[in-house]
Amino acid sequence: KTISSFLILLSILFIINCSSDDSSQTQPTPELILTGSVSPFAETDVLSFSDSQSVQIKGMNLTANVLIDVVSNYQISLDNITLSANLIIDKDEANEENQTVYVRFAPVETAVGPNNGSLTFKSTGAASKTLNLSGVGVSITPVISVSDDELDFGEVANATVSPSQSVIVNGDNLVDNISLSVTGSFEISLDDTVFSNELQIDAINVNGDNVVYVRFISSELGLQVGGLTLQNDLTDDTTVNLKGFGLPVTYNYVAFDSERLAFGSGYSQSSEQIVTLHDDISNIETINMFVQLRCPEGGCDEWDVYANVLVRDVESNDWYELGRYITPYWNDNSQLDRGFKFDVTDFKSLLVGELELKIFTECWNDRGYEVSVDFDYVEGTPDYPYYAIAEVMQYNLNSLEGVPYGVDHGFNLLRNVSIPANSESTHLRTIISGWGHATPNDSDGRGCAEWCYRTHNVTINGVNTFQHEMGPIGCASNPVSNQSPGNWAADRAGWCPGMEVPIRVNEFETSMASSSFIFKYEYEDWTSNGANGNAFYATSVFVVVKSDTPISKPVVTE
Repeated sequence: KTISSFLILLSILFIINCSSDDSSQTQPTPELILTGSVSPFAETDVLSFSDSQSVQIKGMNLTANVLIDVVSNYQISLDNITLSANLIIDKDEANEENQTVYVRFAPVETAVGPNNGSLTFKSTGAASKTLNLSGVGVSITPVISVSDDELDFGEVANATVSPSQSVIVNGDNLVDNISLSVTGSFEISLDDTVFSNELQIDAINVNGDNVVYVRFISSELGLQVGGLTLQNDLTDDTTVNLKGFGLPVTYNYVAFDSERLAFGSGYSQSSEQIVTLHDDISNIETINMFVQLRCPEGGCDEWDVYANVLVRDVESNDWYELGRYITPYWNDNSQLDRGFKFDVTDFKSLLVGELELKIFTECWNDRGYEVSVDFDYVEGTPDYPYYAIAEVMQYNLNSLEGVPYGVDHGFNLLRNVSIPANSESTHLRTIISGWGHATPNDSDGRGCAEWCYRTHNVTINGVNTFQHEMGPIGCASNPVSNQSPGNWAADRAGWCPGMEVPIRVNEFETSMASSSFIFKYEYEDWTSNGANGNAFYATSVFVVVKSDTPISKPVVTE
């Protein structure tokens, strides 16, 4: 028992002695406490500085001094008097109480624009603290800025004033006027009313936003360029590039305005009118004719029908076919901005002053169309100042009064043509379209002459000189596509429903001056069996001569 008690006592003493030998103690963790925040600094001129902002830093259990650093373009201070890029706060002072730290934005000369940075607090053993900083440096260099470096005025008719465009002009750090000048066919204004080639923005306004208006007055055809230059004694010149495209002046004349053409109910398939068009063609380069079709109340003709526009030749009293078209099924041609377009410059010697025009549409019901015709006379430099035109042959009263195809007929297809001695250019102008579903069909099932593909020849003095291919021209891609339920998309032979019939121009290799030749139109050989009606080719051919001197029309005889 005594021995057991002794062993217990030894154990207790051993435990006590071991505990008294552990001399380690837990040390408190150093800590940095940051109070406050820094807002983005106001815009500040470079080489200057902003107002200061401040935060507080305090230490707890710090064993090392507090190191404070800031990036370039920022400064820090403990007294808001002496500023630098880095500071040291004694650890004991930091542990004792809050220390105020001031920071300000001080952009250097090159720090124009946004400048982001950071303010960092460090002490050995403590977690660092960081504040994000931001400011915008403002240049103090005199400068002129513009909202656009180029203005494009697009297409403007010659001698016509464009709508004005504006550019915002702003100066910085300027002390005197901004002088503005413009070159080329352009003018400038500060009020969009009074325009000139030079003006100035007064010194009192130069450092704000100023609206400058620019307009283009086309002085020639094609691309025209210029520049708006802004000048100030303290800055380099600033330039805004200017450009515009001059278009020829166009004179428009309305010949027919919604003229109703139909058959029955008191309507007629044709209308004749005396109209007055441009009276001086000396500087007219091109004459374009436009034909617009509109459906009357009750709707349009449901069929695709033959139609044309003609001008009366005063000398012969004959009607000359200006252009031919085939109407759409069921509808008009309002999908085209101005309707069908025809270049009728070849007829410029007839399309002068007061003249007589005729429109025809082969409708066979009382719906028909409301037809409008107008002409654009486009100024420019003509290829030749003098034109003359003569009929070679016209079998084109309507779709069924053309030249019979595939059968014997009495139509004369030969002409003798004499060209004036001063002709400098000679060409033929042909319009041809086939009608009918005559058989036998071609191997692809196409009847004549609406569908069958053919190549016809023009012979001059017995030699095949020009060919007219009556083939597909892309009916399915016709923009006048609103023709359902009509069979409008299938390719015809050389024409399409709801489209202009092509004008075929064949120019002679020489001027043909003082020559006479035998003209003959030869349709490709084919024989009708008479089993499905007849075939016809409505054909008109004219001869056109041009010269630098006044010229008479060619003489054509059968």
